[in-house]
Amino acid sequence: MRERQRHIHRGTAMDHSLAKAGSVTGNLHDAEDQVDHLLGSEYEHEPVPMSARRSAFSVTMVWLGFPMIITGAMTGSLLVLGMGFSRALVAMIVGNLIMLAYVGLLGLIGTKRGMNFALIASIVFGKKGYVFASGLLSTLLLGWYAVQTGITGALVSSTYGLNYVAMTILAGLLYIGITFVGVKGLHYIGLVSVPLFVVLGLYVAIDAAVSHSASAIFAYAGNGGVATMSMGVGLTVVIALFIDAGTVTADFNRWAKTPTASLVATFSAFPFANLIAMLVGGVMTAALAVPNANPFGADNMFGYMNGKQMAWLSVLAFLFLYINLGSVCSHCLYNAATGWSRILGTHMRLMAVILGAIGIAVAAGNVWAFFIQWLSLLGILVPPIGAIILIDQYLFRPESKIDADWRPQAFVAWAVGSICAFVVEQWMPYLSTALSAAIVAGVVYFGISRSTSGSAVPAKS
Repeated sequence: MRERQRHIHRGTAMDHSLAKAGSVTGNLHDAEDQVDHLLGSEYEHEPVPMSARRSAFSVTMVWLGFPMIITGAMTGSLLVLGMGFSRALVAMIVGNLIMLAYVGLLGLIGTKRGMNFALIASIVFGKKGYVFASGLLSTLLLGWYAVQTGITGALVSSTYGLNYVAMTILAGLLYIGITFVGVKGLHYIGLVSVPLFVVLGLYVAIDAAVSHSASAIFAYAGNGGVATMSMGVGLTVVIALFIDAGTVTADFNRWAKTPTASLVATFSAFPFANLIAMLVGGVMTAALAVPNANPFGADNMFGYMNGKQMAWLSVLAFLFLYINLGSVCSHCLYNAATGWSRILGTHMRLMAVILGAIGIAVAAGNVWAFFIQWLSLLGILVPPIGAIILIDQYLFRPESKIDADWRPQAFVAWAVGSICAFVVEQWMPYLSTALSAAIVAGVVYFGISRSTSGSAVPAKS
């Protein structure tokens, strides 16, 4: 009898625990729904209806504020140090034009379908297979958020003598707040960040170059007068800087009302904003010609402004750094949260808080120091995904739906493209790993799709 009572008591306690857990979950969902009602739905699990699409100006500001950042200027400095100004300029222009074509075509798919990247990946990689593509990209973008947040803390710490961890946490919390607002937040931060970068970027570039002729800047041959970076590596650096966000461009371009608005928004980023940012850093580096310059130390536009020893300019530089890197970090966190919210069946804003906290913890570990290695990894793993989607959606299945659990041909092409890129990086450094990965994956997927049919694993209802 007592044993039976104990069983009854355990059962009752378990029922209470389950009821309590269900109540907490229900309250969480209610809170998420209320926030979505207040700030607007982010349509994580369905296409954006035409009635909810945003103006061409708004989508353009979202994209314009993404690459016009101090990290782009640092990348321009790295290219000029490694290649010399003239060859680096060629890499910047060609790389950005490639990104215009790549991101523009992927963005049009998002605009046409109104779907985010995760939903489009479900069509191409399968209802279950998309988790690998979307999960990888979302995690890489979270890593990018951590890298940029760490750069914020590192620059502030080294310049003003403030605590690195504290400044990194402050930056991370600010960037989470912007992301939490949603696509509207990306629009608003762009409105502030873009004009600030244009004004300060022009000031730095012109002030640095004023005592040098254009011919002297173009003649700059690289650090120590020696070019150590090949054109292939230079192109990979330019492309890899935004290849992850460019591949998930549907997260942004799904909000555009028309194909024209989608293309204009993409053009505002590539080549326009990204090239301007790179040129600011490149011109400054070539004009100053500092031996063994460190773009991630004091040899960047942030360090240049503080080096003027003017209090008002130092304060402006401090605000600029947080606002400017806040733009790129909030964009990356938005992409990561959108992808993982689809995978886990939750809301973008909840994932932004959770992933943002993880990113802050990672950033505190100085991950920004692995910037070049990070770009190398992106150049190997990411381009095949976009190439496969382009071939699938433009050449073979433009009207396809999510109709299979797995599509093995997409994974085969992805693996072959990434392996090829790894081989190129190790033994053929004069070629671009990013371009090699995309071209090989696209060709392999094209060949498999032409020679086979019905190889997808049907989706279970």
